[in-house]
Amino acid sequence: MASKIDVKDLLEAGVHFGHLTRKWNPNMAPYIYMERNGIHVINLYKTAAKIDEAGEALKKIAASGRKILFVATKKQAKDIVADKASGVNMPYITERWPGGMLTNFVTIRKAVKKMTAIDKMKKDGTFNTLSKKERLQVDRLRAKLEKQLGSIADMTRLPGALFIVDTMREHIAVKEAQKLNIPIFAMVDTNSDPRDVDYVIPSNDDASKSIEKILSHVTASVAEGLSERKAERAEKDAAKTNKEAAKNEAPAEQPEAKEKVETKKEEAETEKNTETAESNKEN
Repeated sequence: MASKIDVKDLLEAGVHFGHLTRKWNPNMAPYIYMERNGIHVINLYKTAAKIDEAGEALKKIAASGRKILFVATKKQAKDIVADKASGVNMPYITERWPGGMLTNFVTIRKAVKKMTAIDKMKKDGTFNTLSKKERLQVDRLRAKLEKQLGSIADMTRLPGALFIVDTMREHIAVKEAQKLNIPIFAMVDTNSDPRDVDYVIPSNDDASKSIEKILSHVTASVAEGLSERKAERAEKDAAKTNKEAAKNEAPAEQPEAKEKVETKKEEAETEKNTETAESNKEN
């Protein structure tokens, strides 16, 4: 089970620091505890409850075998998201969001396949037959594709959910997910609109400590879901193996049963023939 959320830990990580009061979004009012020195303070008890709620939902998605796409292109969140998402084998976007990433997924997959084709060229020696200029162009293209799409190379279908750090910055990702009815989980600061998000985690989305703390809890829930899936599959495989073993043992018993039936048949026929012979003799 994922570790219990301690409000004190969230406080130490600075999760409660919101934006300046003049920059706030009125829809965030239910999650704001108070105002201090012109800055809104987030209610951490509500944050903890929302992390629990989001964690349960993410665990179910991970257990179902679907992918969760993590999105964070701001400088202070990039490395943290890349590290945490790759730790649970989930795709992530930390460079510029490719327009149409979700709504035009087929084109994105083509770009990923192009990257795979270049790798294949290098393996089979085709790459060496190209001129120096062509090799340089292909290498540049490969590097560009790797930077933008390398982390989603294994994502063969649309994700089951999006986890976003800073919905205002990643507004294109939010719009695309809404269009396709993909659930959105997000760290929402006091300057953002929580109505755009399905699972709101009210928190400071600017400080690296805050981002790391939230991501740690979230990915722990995802890891738990993946473990459950693994255990379930192991049980199914074991049951299948036992079933096949029982099936293989069954034919070994069949010849004996068949032999018994045939013996009884022969005995019945002999008895019948004897009775017929005796009847004829009497006549």
